[in-house]
Formats: sequence, C-alpha cells, structure tokens
Amino acid sequence: MGDERVTKEQLLEKARKPALDAMKMHPFYKGKIEIVPKCVIRDVDDFAIWYTPGVAEPCKEISRNPEKVFEYTNKGNTVGIVTDGTRVLGLGDIGPMAGLPVMEGKALLFKYLGGVDAFPICLDTKDPDEIIRTVKLIAPVFGGINLEDIENPKCFYILEKLRAESPIPVWHDDQQGTAAVTLAGLVNALKIVGKRIEDAKITMIGIGAANVCIVRMLIKAGANPKNVIVVDSKGILNRKRDDIKPNYKEKLELARTTNGENREGDTAAALKGQDVLIALSKSGPDVIQKDWVASMADNAIVFVCANPIPEMWPWDAKEAGARIVATGRSDFPNQVNNSVGFPAIFRGTLDVMARTITDEMCIAAAYELARCAEDRGLTEDHLLPTMSEWEVFPREAVAVAKMAMKQGVARLTIDEKELYNMAVTKIRRAQDEVGLLMEKGVIPPYVD
Repeated sequence: MGDERVTKEQLLEKARKPALDAMKMHPFYKGKIEIVPKCVIRDVDDFAIWYTPGVAEPCKEISRNPEKVFEYTNKGNTVGIVTDGTRVLGLGDIGPMAGLPVMEGKALLFKYLGGVDAFPICLDTKDPDEIIRTVKLIAPVFGGINLEDIENPKCFYILEKLRAESPIPVWHDDQQGTAAVTLAGLVNALKIVGKRIEDAKITMIGIGAANVCIVRMLIKAGANPKNVIVVDSKGILNRKRDDIKPNYKEKLELARTTNGENREGDTAAALKGQDVLIALSKSGPDVIQKDWVASMADNAIVFVCANPIPEMWPWDAKEAGARIVATGRSDFPNQVNNSVGFPAIFRGTLDVMARTITDEMCIAAAYELARCAEDRGLTEDHLLPTMSEWEVFPREAVAVAKMAMKQGVARLTIDEKELYNMAVTKIRRAQDEVGLLMEKGVIPPYVD
C-alpha cells in the first residue's frame, strides 16, 4: 500500500505541473502567437509590390473575379476562432478576455499541427444573433470559422444558422471535433475488448454540446440509439421526463429516441451493466464514483474527459474494474484530444475549398485516426495517436478532403497523392518555421 500511495502522489503532482508552468510561461512570452510575413522582403522597395501602388492590381482582379481572392491572398488558409467566453474549458462563463489564452492556444495548434493560420476572435456579446451577424460580417477575411466555447443551447442555434447562411465552412469544435476524436478512440477500444459498436451499451454523462454531437455521430457510425443512455444533471433522459425546456430541442430529441428500455434514475442507475461510459460533464475528481464503474459490464470502457480534471482519476477507474480508461489530459494515457482532429480536418477542408464540414467528413477523419493508431499497434494504453505523430495529420486531412469531394461539397477536385503532398508541405513548413525561430533565438528559450 505504501508504494501505491507514493505512485498516486506522483501522478497527482504530474497532473498539477502544467497549470504551474502555465502561470510562469504565459507572462514570459506575453501570449503565444504573432503575425509573421510569408513573402520576401528583399528591401523596402518590395513594399511597392506588397502594398501601394502594386497591390491595386490584385485588388482590381479580385473585384472582377471574387474567386481570385483564394489565389492572391491567404484567405484560403485562414480560420477565425470565434467565442463569447461563455463555456471555456471546464471554467464556465469567464468572458471573452479570460478566454483569450485558450483561443491563442487553439490558434497555435492550428498552425503547428495543421499548417493553418488561425486567429482568435473573442466577442464582447452573449447575444446569439449578434454573434451570427458578426461572423457573417467578418467572413470575407477567412476560409473557415471555428466556433469555440459557446454555451449550450445557443451554440446549436448559432451553428445551424451559420452553416445555412455562411459562404464559408463553419463548425463548432466542441461538437464535431470532440465527437470525431471520441469516435476514433471508441472504435479502437471496442476492437481491443472484442465488442461491436452496433451491440455496445453506451452511457453518456453530461448533455452539453460535445455529448449531443457525440451521440449523433456514434449513431451515424453504427451505434443503436436504443442502447444509448444519456444523463443530465437531473438524471436519465427518458420518455417520461416532462421537465426539459422547449428551447433544448436536442435534449428533447435524445429523450425521445435513446434509452430503449426507458430506464429511470441517477448516474449510478445509468451505468449498471453498461459496456461504455463517455463523460463530458463536471470537472472532478470524484464526480463519478468507483462503485458505479464497478457495476458496469466486464471489459468496461471508461472515457472521463472533463477539463481540466477528469470526472474521476484514471487509476480509480482501473481499480473499479474498467479495462480501458481515457481522459482529456495529455499527462495520462489515452488522451481524447481535439488537437489530433481539428487541425487536420480544417487542413483537408481548406485544401479542397469545401463549402461546409459534414458529419461524414468528421467520421472519415475518425476512422483514419483509428487506423493510424492501429498501424502503430493497439494496446489498452494506446487507443489514439498523439500530437507528436505529425504524419497522422496529412493522412487525416486527405481522408476529410476525399469525403468532401465524394459528397459534392468541395469546390476543387484534387487527386489523393497531390492532396497528401500539399498537406505535408504546409504542415512541415509551419513546424520548420518554429524550429528555425527557436534555433535563431527569435523565440527566446524559457529558463525556469
């Protein structure tokens, strides 16, 4: 027992370290992103090309033919990360300025992992129609929009309206991104335990934007809705529930279509005999109890993905009998991490100039992610690729682009080999650029 206690203390210390380092390194660098030129500047005479008077010629050409904007500017590789700060990580409504460090971090991941130029757009409004209007007004600058950390249920309304009315692809990473990576992890977890998604009994804890979309995507990937149980703060969703507000239409639909046995009760009741637990609810630990996990079926799969602390510590889930455990954290095995999804999904979307990002494009990304992990060898502690496996991202981008072309939402048709080479070139360029800036001391080293 003594050695076990020491191990847990070490794990807890490791879990606390990123937060401690963040409080030192954020003020040292004063942010994480900046604008760097991508064109030659041989001397100041070149500004006559890049700015006035030379720039007038590309402007006139775009005015005559708006599609030329993708040829003459960086629009086709630029994404706006839009938030109102109402649902930041597991911190809740902390506002647009407090959400800026997260959005800067998101932009950094877009660039380093996907070669995508992304920029934070933190809006000082909570009005969904104002958010929609603002995104439509700034759309000419961007090749795509990533909605981020917007509270439920308005995030669904905003996404639905913008997908219908925006001329560029708009998605909500907390929905489609989380769902894609979760599906990839579950596909491989089910392979390890020898169960099929069509037969798996799945319990979802939490009914925010992420889990709503995860359920939808799991069902599109083959899960039986009757085998899915969803739990909100008041208990299991079922057809007897009459306390769900009309504006929560997604929750109402899930209450009607899931839970074939019409099970009632709390979280403990929702987990009895289930094969899979997927939780994106309240930051823990001890939100989910060990005895609840112990009541699950043999070879149970437990995804506890609340941020910044999972609903229960992974070692507690293992002690309770779970065979496979995943979290949202990089310091534990099996991180279910949007960062292995959204940079490549947007890379593939932008490369074929897709008009939207469909669920099927995300499912294609999920299965390619699962294959990438399988190629390296699946184990109970290795379900998904990590961010360090850079070669995963071009493979995933190609899968997304191919599905966009298949579904007829791509403006361009490009063969698979060229797509792959395009993605590799852009991703490697971004990573080499950071390496060179560090090597030259332009990005100074941090010394603790």
